Amino acid sequence: MKRSEKGSIMGKAMRGIVVAGMSAAMLAVSSVAPASADPVYAPVDQPGPALSVPQNLLDASLECTANAGNATRDVVLLIPGTTLTPESNYDGNWFQALDKLNWPYCSVALPEDAMNDIQVSAEYIVNAIREVRAISGRKVDLLGFSQGGLAPRFALRFWPDTRAMVDDYVALGATNHGSLTVDGMCAAGCAPALQQQRFNSAFTQATNSFQETFAGISYTDIYSHTDQFVTPNLNDSGTTSLHGGTGTITNVALQDVCPLNAADHLATGTYDPVAYALAVDALSHDGPANPARTPASTCTKLLMPGVNPLTFPGKYVDLWNTVLAQLVAYPHVGTEPALKPYVYAQP
Repeated sequence: MKRSEKGSIMGKAMRGIVVAGMSAAMLAVSSVAPASADPVYAPVDQPGPALSVPQNLLDASLECTANAGNATRDVVLLIPGTTLTPESNYDGNWFQALDKLNWPYCSVALPEDAMNDIQVSAEYIVNAIREVRAISGRKVDLLGFSQGGLAPRFALRFWPDTRAMVDDYVALGATNHGSLTVDGMCAAGCAPALQQQRFNSAFTQATNSFQETFAGISYTDIYSHTDQFVTPNLNDSGTTSLHGGTGTITNVALQDVCPLNAADHLATGTYDPVAYALAVDALSHDGPANPARTPASTCTKLLMPGVNPLTFPGKYVDLWNTVLAQLVAYPHVGTEPALKPYVYAQP
C-alpha cells in the first residue's frame, strides 16, 4: 500500500468559508426543488451499464494489502471524501488501525481527488467492489468518508450486481441527501462533485430513488451534530441517515454515545475515537453497529487507534490545507453534471 501524503502550503482558515456558506444555504432552503417523481428513474433491478472508464485507469486506482488475496475475513474497501486521496484521508489513521488489527483492506482513488462527476467516480467503486470480491473470495465492507459514503450508494443503486458482493456499508459524515452548507458554498459556483452534493440535488434524488437500502447489506451511518459541512445533522432525520428499503440500518450520532463529543466533519472521518469504535463494531459483528456495545471509556480518548500523537498535529494541518487548496483551485461550474441515461427507466 502506498503511503504518500498530499500536502499544501495554503494557510488560510476554513471558518470564514464555512460561516458564509451556511448563511447562504439558509437563504436557499426555501428554493430547494422537491424530489422528482420516482417513476422517471430506473427500477432497482435494471442491469447496470458497461463501465465507460478505461480498464487500465480502473486497475491503477485500486490498491490492496497483501492479505487481501484469499482473505480469511471480509475485506474493507476505503473510499475517500471530496478533495482527498486515500493517502491524504486514511494514512496516519485508518490504514495503521487496520494494520494493527491485521485486517485485509483496499483503497480506491477517485478521479481528480473526487472533485469531478460522482457518476464517473462510481464506476471506479463498482470496479473496485468486483475486483476485491474476485481476489479475496470474500464479501466487501465499504468504509467511506463524506462523498465516500454517498458515491458507493450510487454504485449499489445503479449496478445491482454489486449488492450481493457487499456485506457492510459504513459511512462517516456522508452527504447522503446533500448538504445545505454546500448550497451556500456553491452559490457562486463550485466543483462538479460539490454541485452534486447540494441539498436535494438531482444526483442525490437519483441515488435515493425507490429505496435507500438493499437486502443483505448492513448500513451504519455515523454523523456528528457539530459537523459544519454536512448539514442538517441534528438528529436521525438529517442528511447522513438512511431510512427504508430492505437493508438493516443503524443511524447514530457521535453524541448519542458521548454527549460531549464535538468532532467536526474532518475529525469524524480521520481521527475521532467514537467514529472509529462504531465503525469497527459494525465491521466486527453481524448486522450494523450497536452503539450499546461501545465502551464508556471511548469517551475519554482523544484519538482513534493508528494515529500517532506526535505527528498528528502537523499532518492534520496539512490535511486542512489540502482541503482548502482544492476547494479554491478546482475549476468551478454553475450547475451539476447531467444525470446519465442509465439513471432513468429504459423505454
